[in-house]
Amino acid sequence: MKKKLTGVCFGEILFDVFLEHKKIGGAPLNVASRLNSLGGDIAMISSIGNDTNGKILVDYLNNSGIKTKAIQVSDTYPTGIVNVILNEKGNASYDINYPAAWDKIESSLESIEIVKNADFLVYGSLSSRDLVSKKTLNALLKVAKYKIFDVNLRSPHYAKKTIKDLLDTADFIKFNDDELNEICKDLNSNKKSLEQNIKFISEVTNTNTVCVTLGSHGAVLYFENTFYYNCGFKVNVVDTVGSGDSFLASLIMTLLNEEDPQFALNQACAIGAIVAQSEGANPVILQSEIDEFLCGFELTNSNSLKSNPFSNN
Repeated sequence: MKKKLTGVCFGEILFDVFLEHKKIGGAPLNVASRLNSLGGDIAMISSIGNDTNGKILVDYLNNSGIKTKAIQVSDTYPTGIVNVILNEKGNASYDINYPAAWDKIESSLESIEIVKNADFLVYGSLSSRDLVSKKTLNALLKVAKYKIFDVNLRSPHYAKKTIKDLLDTADFIKFNDDELNEICKDLNSNKKSLEQNIKFISEVTNTNTVCVTLGSHGAVLYFENTFYYNCGFKVNVVDTVGSGDSFLASLIMTLLNEEDPQFALNQACAIGAIVAQSEGANPVILQSEIDEFLCGFELTNSNSLKSNPFSNN
């Protein structure tokens, strides 16, 4: 029987502004939304402006059943805005307004208690671009039971030392392949292969769960000294915004419920693919859609444990 997991997502909540419309977003909010839809008891720690956009965000979270008591309201800074540019393949680039309210999340006894009592804390790197939110995050990391670092390198909004500090704190790290390569280079890795660099990260950060997403080619999970692979699901991509966030949320819920790691990875890839074929970061996903993606996927030791399907790529 699955246990009811309690989690906290810290960081940016904002609007993703596209050419002709805007969507609720921010990686921590997207992760929280999917965690909630998968049965988690989830709280957000963030800050909004005292404006219409902020009210819409909090109403959305409340209506979704996500706890918002630790979301602060700023009279000085506006609710966050990100201008999203999609290329012809649906891949996104981002122009992130600064400063925003979520850059100025203040530490509070309430937020510390919420994190202390939760099963896990999810945090990213973007929320550390400003000293105020960075200081608050560091205080929360000191009391968190299980720390999940969702690496989100958004140039120029990060510093190498900050990334290393956040890596060292984590119990579970999720990258995309570009982020893995950049960080391994910064850490002077001389490794050549994907697997070698994943092991390198695991060793230098003392982290036993590392996952790397590979876009349309799926993902690799390194969990308790074993590699697991999924080669991805073929879909017609509408936009990739939020795909990795839903992937991570699914992986968190299954791994922390001690389900089979290969199943956890397969389901996470399926959910990420469903989001990529939908508009916006937080589409409603039915269990029947997930089951349809997973139907026929063979769970074998030769696929999951002994061979690397990416070795010839």
